Amino acid sequence: MDALIGFLTALLWIAAVIVAAAGVAWVFKTVAIALAPAGVAKVLRTAPLTANFGIIVIIVYVTVAILAPLIAPYGEREVVGGEYLPWSTTHLLGTDNLGRDMLTRLIYGARNTVGIAFVTTGLAFALGSILGLLAATVGGWLDQLLSRIVDILMAIPSLIFALLLLTIVGTSVVNMILVIALIDSTRVYRLARAVAMNIVVMDYVEAARLRGEGLWRLIVREILPNASAPLVAEFGLRFCFVFLMISALSFLGLGIQPPTADWGSMVRDNATLITFGDITPLLPAGAIALLTVGVNFVVDWMLHRASGLKE
Repeated sequence: MDALIGFLTALLWIAAVIVAAAGVAWVFKTVAIALAPAGVAKVLRTAPLTANFGIIVIIVYVTVAILAPLIAPYGEREVVGGEYLPWSTTHLLGTDNLGRDMLTRLIYGARNTVGIAFVTTGLAFALGSILGLLAATVGGWLDQLLSRIVDILMAIPSLIFALLLLTIVGTSVVNMILVIALIDSTRVYRLARAVAMNIVVMDYVEAARLRGEGLWRLIVREILPNASAPLVAEFGLRFCFVFLMISALSFLGLGIQPPTADWGSMVRDNATLITFGDITPLLPAGAIALLTVGVNFVVDWMLHRASGLKE
């Protein structure tokens, strides 16, 4: 009986959270449409509540990351009390295994984890998309060479490959960014090449070739604009995968190194509290999950718009 009551209580809490999130998304959509320029407002009217919720989540995370030194009550590496202090007015989320304020670490983790993931995704996207478009446009031996190299790299599980390379080159932030960007660029390459292969055979591309357009001008002016929609949506998906990989590597001890605040390492360092019924270690895990869900909501909407399908 107690188990049934607990299950029903959990369902009620989940339903309440969903209703509250939908209400916040509806309010945001209404205000945004009223304040945005006509063109932006027209686009926002077509956005579902899930996409609006995702936009809110992204805005909140970016704001927290930028304003972290102003929002956080203590310094990122400052020891402010004893180990594993409970939640209180002094430390709203308690302290970690070294006596650092958990709320402060959670706030700075947004800046470090999300910022590094964004830089890594940008680098992976630039490398993969450039090589993919180049391979599809040039074709021949260059396409075969790049595609076979990508096939070899993709045959190795990405997390295991990242662990191997980081063990060899070291676990600095720069090395982690370069390793993950290299691994993830193979996925971007595949998509960029597949999209470009359908574009290079179009009549307007052939006309540009006959006009004597150079290779890079052909890519930038004729192919890239027509491939931008799926590539932009892929950027959001890649960001989620990179974000989760960085968190996983940090949890395993090969990602962002202490004393830098990071959500993955925060889960690992404070996991012992779960055995005592303390949900504090779940907060950074929840922050990871919430951002992933929010970004995916926005990406789904963008993919739907790019497909040209109607509601």
